[in-house]
Amino acid sequence: MGLPLKQVRQKFNSMDMSIKENLRDIIEESSNKYGMKDIRIQTFGVHFGFKNRFLASDMVHATAALLESTEKDENVGDNFIKALDSLSRSNLERLHAGIDLAKKKLMAIQQTVASCICTNLILSQGPFLYCYLMEGTPDVKLFSKPLALTLLCKYLLKAFVQSTRNKRCRLLPLIMAAPKDIEKGTVIVVGIPPESETSDKKNFFGRAFEKAAESTSSRTCTTILTRQ
Repeated sequence: MGLPLKQVRQKFNSMDMSIKENLRDIIEESSNKYGMKDIRIQTFGVHFGFKNRFLASDMVHATAALLESTEKDENVGDNFIKALDSLSRSNLERLHAGIDLAKKKLMAIQQTVASCICTNLILSQGPFLYCYLMEGTPDVKLFSKPLALTLLCKYLLKAFVQSTRNKRCRLLPLIMAAPKDIEKGTVIVVGIPPESETSDKKNFFGRAFEKAAESTSSRTCTTILTRQ
């Protein structure tokens, strides 16, 4: 986008006024150049005090990042309490910490998507696409959580469909797997519908995963998220 690194590495309020005033136009121009549709979304916002302004979408990303935090050896209960605390106006430090974690997660997703495409990690397995994050992959621990891996899977499929010459890939769903617990030898698996607008957006992978587990006598813990 041609913005100075010195400017973009600091908070928005501290950036030069000329950049802040023209940032929206710069982003929209770049999105049109690279064929990125729906770059702007509709959301709700809250503004209290003199400097605290948050968008609903940012709150979602921050809360999810706190729920799935892997920075410290804390249990699920501790992460849940931290995520719950971040929703209180009296605990803004926790919310800002969640926003910082969400930024790190999105940066890791961008880098992992680029790495998977450049190293040809996405394979066509007949009726679906498949990608597995090997042990030792940068930020692989971050993607041992379902929400983080699902978000990575969605962005990866979008990027792959745009970059490949194989038009059939637009009609294929993507299955993605990553190590969940290296010591226990467990793996987390996510499946999402095809990217094509003409395809059926219903996700039938939940039942398919259950049948695969039954046929292989594998120990599983299934969480099914559907979208109608």
